[in-house]
Amino acid sequence: MQVSSLNEVKIYSLSAGRSLPEWLSDRKKRALQKKDVDIRRRIELIQDFEMPTVSTKIKVSRDGQYIMAVVVTFEILSDDYSKIVFLQCGRFVEFHSQHGHYYRTRIPKFGRDFSYHYPSCDLYFVGASSEVYRLNLEQGRFLNSLQTEAAEINVCDINPVHFLFALGTAEGKVECWDPRTRTQVGLLDCALSSVTADTEIEGLPSISALKFDGALNMAVGTSTGQVLLYDLRSSNPLIVKDHHYGLPIKSVQFQPQLDLILSADSRIIKMWNKDTGKIFTSMEPEHDINDVCLYPNSGMLMTANEAPKMNIYYIPVLGPAPKWCSFLDNLTEELEENPESTVYDDYKFVTRKDLENLGLAHLIGSSLLRAYMHGFFMDIRLYHKAKMMANPFAYEEYRREKIRQKIEETRAQRVQLKKLPKVNKELALKLIEEETEEQQATRKRKQKNLPSLLKDDRFKVMFENPDFQVDEQSEEFRLLNPLVSKISEKRKRKLKILEELESQEQEEEEEAEGKASDAESSESSDDDKGWVEEVRKQRKLLHQEEKVKQKEKFKEDQETVLKPQFFEIKEGEEFRSFKDSAKKQKLMKKTLGDRLKLEEKLGTLNVSDTTVGSKQATFKLKKSEQQRKQQEAEKQHRQERKSLRRSASHLRSKRGRGRLFC
Repeated sequence: MQVSSLNEVKIYSLSAGRSLPEWLSDRKKRALQKKDVDIRRRIELIQDFEMPTVSTKIKVSRDGQYIMAVVVTFEILSDDYSKIVFLQCGRFVEFHSQHGHYYRTRIPKFGRDFSYHYPSCDLYFVGASSEVYRLNLEQGRFLNSLQTEAAEINVCDINPVHFLFALGTAEGKVECWDPRTRTQVGLLDCALSSVTADTEIEGLPSISALKFDGALNMAVGTSTGQVLLYDLRSSNPLIVKDHHYGLPIKSVQFQPQLDLILSADSRIIKMWNKDTGKIFTSMEPEHDINDVCLYPNSGMLMTANEAPKMNIYYIPVLGPAPKWCSFLDNLTEELEENPESTVYDDYKFVTRKDLENLGLAHLIGSSLLRAYMHGFFMDIRLYHKAKMMANPFAYEEYRREKIRQKIEETRAQRVQLKKLPKVNKELALKLIEEETEEQQATRKRKQKNLPSLLKDDRFKVMFENPDFQVDEQSEEFRLLNPLVSKISEKRKRKLKILEELESQEQEEEEEAEGKASDAESSESSDDDKGWVEEVRKQRKLLHQEEKVKQKEKFKEDQETVLKPQFFEIKEGEEFRSFKDSAKKQKLMKKTLGDRLKLEEKLGTLNVSDTTVGSKQATFKLKKSEQQRKQQEAEKQHRQERKSLRRSASHLRSKRGRGRLFC
């Protein structure tokens, strides 16, 4: 037995573990049973629970006494195995009774699935056709088929409560038919509903699985790996679950005790809550899955696989063990949860590519290789000999790899150099020093470290673009940083040391950085003492630089020769002498009363008394030349229109003065 756990749900695989391959000789089997305690104590739950070929469908009879598996599909009509209908590959439909074969017939097209309608005793066959073929078992003849809108039909199912017939098409739609009236009563576009923001779909999703639950719920599986849960009263799905493998959903089952839905593709089986969609548990069998079957009223689950072996799982949380294997409840409590290997010590599993690399591809088909799944089993001694012959220098390569790993480990223990940016190296070094100090302080206070400014994308241009280079010779920088000379000298020395360390060997890195730290620590104590002297020194240097700049500017002014410059007046404008600006300046210096008297003399200001005893001043703004010309043109236009105007006095009547003719 093999035990796995997901979300604290234990799953016991009753068909996995240390088993003996069929191709082993009886002598080898006896030797392994004596040697291996696990194989000797192995429990075979169901004897010969294997198929000569792959199985695509597995079911349990309603009485729980029989388990059956076939290649295409089948239906158990009775409570036991006495009445069974098989749909075979070559369009054949075969009926079996308790004694064996009973009757055989054919349908017009290749079938893919069928369902049995108990009230009318009709079998509904669907397949590579748009028609649904009906075979009545009471009359023993085919009835008129149902004509659907689909090109091909993949699956079908009948509701056990109200007997609604549903079929899934290759176009991704589900058609619902009423068997009483033989008419379509509903249509669901599952392909469109399966496309959501969380799903990735390649191609058209066709319907690959279909299952009813009660009177109102229906689960639909698509060929692109989605499972949709519907309420028949709505055209929109309640939940859409994606397996994220892109593989067709092979089977959908309901577990009513825990309100779970079991959906399986060829790789994984998922169990999830039908109300919330939360994953309950999942498992990945060792073989590709074709169908899943739940044993009624128990926690046992069986799968039909692509391999000639069917798997049995026991999940205690789903229910108790069946009556015929009730000892499982006591046995699972004693099992250890350590997974066991399925590869034997005496054999090595190799693929076809491994055989080509070893030069043993010519052994395929011989007794030295045993085909298994996607590869072969071979003797481990033969494998080691072939590997030594194919690569005699394997030990040397192994030795070099180990030496390289040791060197990498020692390099990781050395002091790592901090790469500085190309722009503002001194500023970056200052930020690194402050960051290390803050990290040490926060480590002592057990606080979270703040994000680094060098790693912030908002400020990365400061250390990449040369336009943001700090000018340390500017007056503002030197006045704001009175000790910039000493600090910059220390950082320049440190930058020089870092550049030298990058070019030297790894062994010299620690010594160079140690010297830099000693020099920095010896000079850091003099910073406070030379504060005043450094400020005075910087001011004197700035004063001297200012005098030198003034002398150079005065010398340039003496050397330059002034030449007259001429300016052209725009067309339509008048030249005003420079005296106008002088008059304006004198006028602005006068008081407000003097300016008002002057404006009143010029006619631009009118001062009058009001009825309430206050004064009212009216200003006339001085018009520009363009406004004056425009007013004159408008005045001339009005005069011309006035001279051309004709009198209308002759239109008045003589009888009524002032009245126009009507």
